[in-house]
Amino acid sequence: MLDTEQGDTAPPKDEPRGCLFALSQPPLMIFLAVIGCLLLMASLHDLLML
Repeated sequence: MLDTEQGDTAPPKDEPRGCLFALSQPPLMIFLAVIGCLLLMASLHDLLML
């Protein structure tokens, strides 16, 4: 028979981390900013120079 009784010392649950936590990391934001700047420069080049 399984013992389903829980003791008084339950482990604390960690707070779930979602997408906003991932976006708050500086290396990821730098990477996304570089990619965004490259896409912006490429689109402006296509629109204005070609």
